[in-house]
Amino acid sequence: MALYFLLVLFIFGSARAQSNPPSTIRLGSSLHPTGQSVAWYSASGHFAFGFYPQGSGYKVGIWLVGGSNNTIVWTVSRDDPEISADSTLAFIDGIVVLKTNNSEDKTVASSSESASYANLLDNGNFVLYNQDHETIYESFSFPTDTILGGQKLTSGGKLVSSFSSTNHSSGRFRLWMQDDGNLVAYPRNLFRPVDAYWSSQMYCDGCRNLLLLNSTGILFLINDTDSSVLRQLYTPLVQNNRAIYRATLDYDGNFRLYSHEFNSNGNSKMVMEWEAIDDICLVKGFCGLNGYCVGSNHNASSCMCLPGSYLRENDPSFGDCQRNFTRGKCINGKEDVSVYKITTTTNLTWEDPPYFVTSLLGKEDCGKSCLEDCDCDAALFDETGQCMKHKLPLRYVKGAPEGSRTAYFKVSNLAVQNPTTDSVKPPWVVILVLSISFVMYSGTALAFSGFYVFKFRIIKYRKLLQTGTTGLTKDFILKTCSYKELKQATDGFKEELGKGAFGAVYKGSFDKGKNLVAVKRLEKVVEEGEREFRAEMKVIGRTRHRNLIRLLGYCAEGSKRALVYEYMSNGCLANLLFRGATRPDWNLRVNIALDVARGILYLHEECEAPIIHCDIKPQNILLDELLTAKISDFGLAKLLMPDQTRTFTGVRGTRGYLAPEWQTNAPISVKVDVFSYGIVLLEIICCRRNIEVCVTKIEEIQLSIWAYSCLVEGEVDKLVGSEEVDKKTLEGMISVAIWCIQDEPALRPSMKKVLHMLQGIIDIPIPPCPSPSS
Repeated sequence: MALYFLLVLFIFGSARAQSNPPSTIRLGSSLHPTGQSVAWYSASGHFAFGFYPQGSGYKVGIWLVGGSNNTIVWTVSRDDPEISADSTLAFIDGIVVLKTNNSEDKTVASSSESASYANLLDNGNFVLYNQDHETIYESFSFPTDTILGGQKLTSGGKLVSSFSSTNHSSGRFRLWMQDDGNLVAYPRNLFRPVDAYWSSQMYCDGCRNLLLLNSTGILFLINDTDSSVLRQLYTPLVQNNRAIYRATLDYDGNFRLYSHEFNSNGNSKMVMEWEAIDDICLVKGFCGLNGYCVGSNHNASSCMCLPGSYLRENDPSFGDCQRNFTRGKCINGKEDVSVYKITTTTNLTWEDPPYFVTSLLGKEDCGKSCLEDCDCDAALFDETGQCMKHKLPLRYVKGAPEGSRTAYFKVSNLAVQNPTTDSVKPPWVVILVLSISFVMYSGTALAFSGFYVFKFRIIKYRKLLQTGTTGLTKDFILKTCSYKELKQATDGFKEELGKGAFGAVYKGSFDKGKNLVAVKRLEKVVEEGEREFRAEMKVIGRTRHRNLIRLLGYCAEGSKRALVYEYMSNGCLANLLFRGATRPDWNLRVNIALDVARGILYLHEECEAPIIHCDIKPQNILLDELLTAKISDFGLAKLLMPDQTRTFTGVRGTRGYLAPEWQTNAPISVKVDVFSYGIVLLEIICCRRNIEVCVTKIEEIQLSIWAYSCLVEGEVDKLVGSEEVDKKTLEGMISVAIWCIQDEPALRPSMKKVLHMLQGIIDIPIPPCPSPSS
């Protein structure tokens, strides 16, 4: 009752203070980053609202004045670029706007009503009033990383930490007043229960809670319905009415309560009154990826990298660690154990979800299994006898009691130079000589290559015209068709079904219309058409799978080339997804995604030798009369040798679906198809193309980035509009797609794992953010 009485007094006292503001900011007032009018001050002078320096420019916000130790408590548009010295903050036309020479005016404070005057109150709240002296806007409704005395964090509200002690852009942590009544701290872009590192342990079924800090420094959770106190997080031992209190989610992820007491000179003494977490190492994400925290207090805590990793950025607290060696190739699906070794530790553990769990392996076999597994970077053997395999990066590594768990890390077996150290730079003379030699060698090689290619093409072209055949047909047991037969079957190539890079596809029939077929006539330059014809014959002529288009016959008559396929009555997936008046049924889309995954898995792992399709896209996925999806168009496919995992080749495929390694002249593997499948999977889920310019919001232009944002914010429903979809299934499919489109091929799962994740056979770990290039 006493607390309830104090709360009532506080609320009435606060309302009375605001009803008669002691000072006023008039319409027409303005501020500038330099000069005398830098800020508007509260009546006591303890708070200021205006420009403060950050980096090489300025930001707009509210700060607690403390001499040389000003404390920022609120920032306007905190993630926008810094403001130049020629900017102006103006209270005009009933709103507060920021004017810069580099962009349009930005609204800082406004309401549906026009404001008549403004005030910065002595509690740090910036308020706009209408002509009836009613509050129409207050900064307390839009907290950044801090709440002040009298301020609430309402249900659904968030505090987002600053990037650092001097940079008040959005940082790496958030404190969320959840709709279930629990106050929870997470790493900023993650939201699952496994990501939480602190909570108030308060749940309220069917009601809404809020966090309140009153002017006397009491921090508590109350029920928003009846204002009953649910839990006190902190109560000062001694009430100090002269102090100003603030509760801040600091840049290191800890939620702390501070008091500021001013002396006669206007300087303030800051004291930390309370903190949510005693051991900063318990903050998940305190260290970067593949790092872990050591130490048990604020002064001694530091970050270390996992074995086989080094600190990428020169920041002992927050830098990400990355592998200090480049992964090699797999041999017959297994790691080359001569290149790697396993390092064992017994004082580390982590909470990241594994991609594979088994109880069938002993402790030693767990490490050995990780060493031989191409996808495994680390393994954890726990006290229950479970062996858990993981891929890097790991987020939540921490110290563990010695011997309770055994951790295995795959590291290079070769001596590796530390990338963080500077290598010895050769003299400029050596560099010049090497450069000239390289240019001369390249020019000579290019001239010989050009001559050879030209001569080879001319000879081959003449041979093709003279013989009318290439000798390919003897390798396949398929129906041989004459060009006259195909012309008759298609009624003179009358009904076009589609058109590709090397020719068009026409509808045809044999046996008086009983057997419908699709005839692909290669029409382009003889050499390119012949190459596609040769590739398609080699690849699809030796494959048999329900999710691959079936080749029935071919024509190789003179210079004419054509391929005869089974007819797919429902056209291509692109038409189904992008041109229909309504969205296809969700279950149908899920089945199509599984069909395509099975087809690619067959090409990659179930053929005599791996086949890389190189052009997976909705236009090359066809649907039969039962809407079974089948992959088509193998003209760009690449065959590997039975023991080959990577190959060099020119860029193949379609822009928008190309994996990043195509652009870097790196060897390509089956993982380029996995990348393309990830883009297609997102398009299947959302029934839109990966790049759409005509959207309502700019963040929706690139589907892969928007989908990841919706995933981490728990708002995946936005991706399917009003469609009723099982949210867990939707989140799982989006997570799989994001894994598939990682820039690093080693991070992309194999198609077998993709299929298993989509089928729910194995758990889906949290994916990293995809690159904008995806």
